[in-house]
Order: sequence, then structure tokens, then C-alpha cells
Amino acid sequence: MLEAALVGMGRWGQTLVNSVQGRNGTGLRFVAGATRSPDKARGWAAEKGIDLLPDLDAVLADPRVKAVVLATPHRQHAGQVVAAARAGRHVFVEKPFALSKAEAEAAVAACREAGVVLALGHNRRFLPAIAEMKRLLAEGALGTLMHVEGQISGAGAEGWKPGMWRADPHESPLGGMGAMGIHMIDALINLAGPIEQVSVLSQARVLENGLDDTTAMLCRFRAGPTGLFATLASAPRVWRVGLFGSQGRLEQRDAETLVFHPREGEGWERRFERADIERAELEAFAAAVAGGPAYPLPLEEAVHGVSVFETMIHAAASGGPVRVP
Repeated sequence: MLEAALVGMGRWGQTLVNSVQGRNGTGLRFVAGATRSPDKARGWAAEKGIDLLPDLDAVLADPRVKAVVLATPHRQHAGQVVAAARAGRHVFVEKPFALSKAEAEAAVAACREAGVVLALGHNRRFLPAIAEMKRLLAEGALGTLMHVEGQISGAGAEGWKPGMWRADPHESPLGGMGAMGIHMIDALINLAGPIEQVSVLSQARVLENGLDDTTAMLCRFRAGPTGLFATLASAPRVWRVGLFGSQGRLEQRDAETLVFHPREGEGWERRFERADIERAELEAFAAAVAGGPAYPLPLEEAVHGVSVFETMIHAAASGGPVRVP
């Protein structure tokens, strides 16, 4: 059993804990944690059997803690990963991994030097429909992949009020990208490979809290396909991925529904069971720490996702296409 500490006990940190705590077979148990607002989390932490500690330093000094799960503001991630690695703790960090490629590379280097597992919380990698899309692509069911489209949207930013860290444009550049859009960027990289060039438009259509609510990207993948991406931060909830090939197309209409249209012959629609993707990602992290299969998000792809995000910020500011480092 991997004994872990949670740093950051807001809504999402609690979601992560609730997915595994007290459940058999997860391989991970939270024993301690720290948060900026301990009074808000005290009752919940006691209910979950989590000892509240003053800060990250105290967490890293606790000999029980073998791994740290970070659900903290975006700009804190890279420095906290480095600190945990230097203390010899395995690290699971929520997305976005960092806000610059240089920070992400430094965090990866620290974990490799310390010999600890580093896992990034892109939970959509654990959707059965995404796994099926990858399998069909690998089998050549679509022929030559020509184009990719993705949209992830929701209304979460409507609740980001002044004073909240998510309402800070430095924490949430391009509006919903950090909270939502980066998940789709990772999905597109997972399916179609590295992105080499982006053009971005980002603006506020309805939000009045200083953040963009509409971000759209046109891109080219290194392997050749073109791509379209959008994230809306004040709109009905959407998760949609489309793969368009010379011999057919695949469409993930929501998290559980996958549709295949071949160029010739009959297509199909398949409905997958709803997956507990937070539990799945933490189980995969614990298994990797225990010497099992590697966590299914290569660190090179984790860094590349940050590089794409950073380049999108530059592209939105410049108004023209920008190559991804």
C-alpha cells in the first residue's frame, strides 16, 4: 500500500481522495495532507483519516509519506514537484503540469535524478473510448489520418470570482485552457502525436471577470495531419473528439460514446461503461511506484503538452502561426 499525502484540498483534491480512500484494490492510501485553508478542510480530512499538516515542508518531513499528490495552483506545480523529488517522494501532479516548457523539463530532470515516479493527471487517457480509438488507429482502420478535431467546454469559469486563484489571468492564461483545454490537447497528442505549429484566437465573449471564455486553435501535427481545437469556459458541457482518415472517421461524441463511419460498408456506434478515471489514474500511479507497468503518459509527452500550451499563449498574443519548440 502506497502511503501518500495530498497537497491542495480544494474541490479537485477532495475528488482525487474520494476516488480511492477506503476502497479495496487501489494500492494507495492518503495519510496526511496540507492546504492553504485548513479550517475549510478540517472536517473532511478527519472523516477521511488524513492528518492535516502545516505545509509542503511538513508533508515532506513526515516519514510515513512515500508519495505526494499535488492539486495546487498551476504556477506552484513545477517547484513543488522538484521539492518532492529532492525529498525522495514519488509525485502525482495535476494538470497543467507547468506553464512553461523550461519548468516542466526541470521538474522531469529532478524526478529522474532522484529515481522517483512522476505521473501527470490527465485522466482522459483512462477513458475506454480513447483506448479504442488508439487501437483502431494503430490497426489502420482509418487509412491515412488526415485531420483531427477536439472540443472541451463547460461553464466552470462563471464561478471564478475576483480573489480566487483560478480568476488570476496569470494562473489561467487563455481562459479555460488550464482547467479544461489542456485535457484535450493531451488527448490529441495521445492520438495523433506531437504538434509542430499552432495559430490561436482567444477572446472574452460573455465573461466579465478578466478571463477569456473562447479559445480556438488551428494546428499541424508533426506526422502531417491538420487539427482544430476549441475550449469554451462559459458554455454547455462538451467533450468531443473526431479523427478523419482516408478510409473512415471516428467520433467520440461524449466520454462514453464512440461512432465509426468507414468509407465503405456499415458503421457502428458503441456505448462504453462509465469509468472512474480518477481512481484509474491513481491506481496506475501506485502500480508504477510498486514496479509494475510504467504510468501510461510518457514524460516526453507531458513536457510537449506544456510546450504546446506555452506556444498557444504566444500565438494568441502574436496573431500569427508559431512553431512549437
